[in-house]
Amino acid sequence: MLPDFVCRRVRGITKQLYALPIEEKKKYSRANDEAEGWGGDLIVSRKQVIDWSDRLTLKILPEDERRLNLWPQGPTDFREILNDYAMKMKSILDLLIKAIAKSLDLEDNCLLNQFGDWAVLSARINFYPPCPRPDQVLGLKTRSDRSGMTVLLQDKDVEGLQVLKDDQWFKVPIIPYALFINVGDQMQIMSNGIIKSPVHRAVTNPEKQRISVAVATKPEEEREIGPADGLIDEKRPRLYRNVKNYAAINFECFQKGNVAIDTVKI
Repeated sequence: MLPDFVCRRVRGITKQLYALPIEEKKKYSRANDEAEGWGGDLIVSRKQVIDWSDRLTLKILPEDERRLNLWPQGPTDFREILNDYAMKMKSILDLLIKAIAKSLDLEDNCLLNQFGDWAVLSARINFYPPCPRPDQVLGLKTRSDRSGMTVLLQDKDVEGLQVLKDDQWFKVPIIPYALFINVGDQMQIMSNGIIKSPVHRAVTNPEKQRISVAVATKPEEEREIGPADGLIDEKRPRLYRNVKNYAAINFECFQKGNVAIDTVKI
């Protein structure tokens, strides 16, 4: 669990962000063909179903790739708080990836090494306004994460996140000062299918707004990843081919309604 003051600070700047005037938010708008910046879904089709949400997406690492023109200057301590929080999450994610490797009887850094020296760390600050028809609209469409691992700080008061298991949706309970850890597709590939990337969604609320802050790590875009050698044998053959820039594969498949992880199976 996180110290309560850390959670309060992050949730506090998130609410302050969304209280900014619309003209101030527009200064940090994402380009039409890019994911980074302020705005809703990247529009790729007229038939696309849009999430009932607004968000700010920023690359944190590599540090020299930060686009600071998209980092809001207000609240005045936003940049400091986000950077501090993201670095804390990076330490947690690295530790978890090492723990997963150890649990699979692999060398501690076996999986972490696949991310490369310049692994990508990004933050997505989500805002879900009240929705008058929550039965017809999702705040976040059904998906699995394209990352290696994602850590999520939920709203402390309003539920919304759900996970699919055995064809049934389960609510993820709120624990105010705890983090929700989500395994991404790329970890499923690296673990040769032993560690699963869950399908999840976020539902809307008819009366209350909801916030969340996700920090995700993924390998360098041009770094090839694949099942760890130590997890392949006669009893468990290789399930996935080696891939580069899986995040782009995932995004393309998602827009077409395809399951990305299935497209890289052998």
